[in-house]
Amino acid sequence: MKVGVVSDTHDNARYVESAVQLFEGTADAVVHCGDVIAPFSATPFDAGFEFHAVRGNNDGEWALADAIDSFGTYLGEMGELTFDGVEFAVHHGTSEPIVDALIDCGRYDYVVRGHTHERVHEERDGTVHLNPGGVPIPGSEEEPAGVLVNTGTGDVRFEELG
Repeated sequence: MKVGVVSDTHDNARYVESAVQLFEGTADAVVHCGDVIAPFSATPFDAGFEFHAVRGNNDGEWALADAIDSFGTYLGEMGELTFDGVEFAVHHGTSEPIVDALIDCGRYDYVVRGHTHERVHEERDGTVHLNPGGVPIPGSEEEPAGVLVNTGTGDVRFEELG
């Protein structure tokens, strides 16, 4: 199974459209790690794949959860997902101690997060920690990526969204 991961799109239509194009026909499921911002930025992800999202620190729009739940799953502050027996923890990443605890607990194969707008791909004691980055911000000018995780092979591929 192929799982797409994206984060911190911040209502940027170009990045949202690019992510949807990347994942259409490629990913079976997509996980958004928060900071979608508004419902109009979530609805393009209603595109023929499973969609799951957590709340980011900038996701204050009350209608966002309902918009996502109309075609996918809004997980709230943190979520646990299983794809083909592979365990994922999803958290926006506003608390580094929580992210570290999720990685270090040994329960998850993947911990996916956002918030920092910096790409991360590291393995710690058998758990893969991924952050696709986000819209460029001062101190992190790198364009965001969409990440494709192959749960069968463990391959992880970052694709530019810019």
